[in-house]
Amino acid sequence: MKIPMICMFSLVTAAGGSSNAATETATTAKPEDTEQWEPVPPRVSPGATAGEAPSDAIVLFDGRNLDEWVMSNDRSPARWHVEKGVLLVDKAFGNIETKRLFKNYQLHLEYRIPADVIGEGQARGNSGLFLASTGPNDQGYEVQILDSWENKTYVNGQAASVYKQSPPSVNASRKPGAWQSYDVVWMAPVFSADGSVEAPAYVTVFHNGVLVQNHFKLSGETLYVGKPSYRQYDRAAIKLQSHHDPSAPISFRNIWVRELS
Repeated sequence: MKIPMICMFSLVTAAGGSSNAATETATTAKPEDTEQWEPVPPRVSPGATAGEAPSDAIVLFDGRNLDEWVMSNDRSPARWHVEKGVLLVDKAFGNIETKRLFKNYQLHLEYRIPADVIGEGQARGNSGLFLASTGPNDQGYEVQILDSWENKTYVNGQAASVYKQSPPSVNASRKPGAWQSYDVVWMAPVFSADGSVEAPAYVTVFHNGVLVQNHFKLSGETLYVGKPSYRQYDRAAIKLQSHHDPSAPISFRNIWVRELS
């Protein structure tokens, strides 16, 4: 009978010792042990209103001119129209893209489908935001722009889809005639020297303030026909599509980008 009592006493003593050690550690810890003071983040002034460019943004279009844009096919000056502070697509000339090349970034863009838009499916207010342009036409990585208010089409081709790869989690489209917004975080793919993919591309998209693509991993470039695949590139322009459907052209305003490390 004495042996079990000794064993029980030993267990209690061991448990008590462990508890005392934890208590002692907690007692000696200080709040400053987990405080970080440097490096101090640089100061950035946010826009005065929602969607307005912060102080460290590169303004790509502010309603005045197309100085930051060129034609995608030959890099000549962009020939779309600026009317009353709004950028209007000119379908006769084709796609435009930024003069500057980017890698990882945060982007804000606003667009408007004409109130009197006609057509259906992919032929109704169609355009595209190419997050990285890898060729003069529709090569690259596209977030779809389309009238998706009451317009049936394949879901991985509706507004805010990663074209042919990922439907939006919800349809946050507004009626034609209303201004709409995309807020995008783009993390470009990383390639090895031999062209193999070290890390895929990821995109996060807010459509009209609603999260619709949550750090989606792309399988490659977004293609109209065929399976996606990657082609090596380093930095790329941001491209806006001139889609050749018969509906009236859409318009853009308030486009800015913040480069990310």
